Amino acid sequence: MKFVRQIIDGFSSWINSVATTIISIFDRLRSQRHVQLIEGERDKFTLHILDSVKNSNLPDHQIHIANGSIVGALPPNWRASLHGSQIELVLLPSRFLFRPLELPKRAAEYLEGIVRSQIDRLTPWATNEAVYSWTPPIEAANDRIHLMIAATARAMIAPYLQAIATFGSSSIAVTTTPLNSDSNAAPIKVYEQRMRSAVNVARIRSILVAVFLICGLSATISIGVSAVIADNLGSEQQELLRKISARTAAMRSVSDLSGGSALHLLERRKQTTPSSVIVLEALSALLPDDTYVTEFRVDGEKLQIVGITSDAPSLIRLIERSPHFKRATFFAPTTRPTGEIRDRFHIEANINPVFTFGS
Repeated sequence: MKFVRQIIDGFSSWINSVATTIISIFDRLRSQRHVQLIEGERDKFTLHILDSVKNSNLPDHQIHIANGSIVGALPPNWRASLHGSQIELVLLPSRFLFRPLELPKRAAEYLEGIVRSQIDRLTPWATNEAVYSWTPPIEAANDRIHLMIAATARAMIAPYLQAIATFGSSSIAVTTTPLNSDSNAAPIKVYEQRMRSAVNVARIRSILVAVFLICGLSATISIGVSAVIADNLGSEQQELLRKISARTAAMRSVSDLSGGSALHLLERRKQTTPSSVIVLEALSALLPDDTYVTEFRVDGEKLQIVGITSDAPSLIRLIERSPHFKRATFFAPTTRPTGEIRDRFHIEANINPVFTFGS
């Protein structure tokens, strides 16, 4: 049961990964508006469209957020622009706690884990109680790097996220700028939440599972149909062979009634005597690749072969399994010449003609 559970968990993780990849591709291909909510005064924000798309000529609009909701009503054109857009909430630096961090240069590859482990030491919040990020590391002397960590309480941004969620946006990012920095400083993104992707991932995951089940069901049905068809073909082949045998017996009976002339006896001998060509062909088909026949004799219904092989006893089994031969035995001892790695065999068997007039 544990092994089955591991397979189910692995399949679920693979489906989620594929669905997430599809969503990310769609998000990159889909053109979306980028709207900023820039905090000028505490709890007062300016709506500003960054992208040059439809309705980008909307004038900036002031809103007030209090207790997790928008105070007042948004203009219809702004509400339509915010729906499905990417919203960036730019908070004042005074809402954040900034702490410098100095690390060895080689620690740049592990910044995420290092910062996470340092949050409860550098800030008054535990890791799960804070949102945080850091500036790009700057190289310093003695193979060191400097960076600035920005952090704030998760509970502080929760009311603003609750209010913005009513806009129907596709994603919300929370950013700020470092303290005492110029206007061109790169923002620090401390939080990002996708509002619609989770629903889309669940929907696409359901579609992928449905497609997988349909493909599996189709494959099962195809295998079943193939088995039925193969069984029918096998039955038809057996019936055809039975009719051929019956026709052969009828023709033989007619030949027996026609008399015992020399021509008839010659034809009968020809029909009942095994063909050396057929015997040789059947023998070539069943002998292994490492077996070589040096002598081949057909005397009436008896076949004798002499040759070399790596496993002489196995040849008896192979010959016995063929419908063309029966009662295979060694008519002389099996020997191994000096310096050879293979045996010299002497085998004889009775020839059993298949589907001939004499069978």
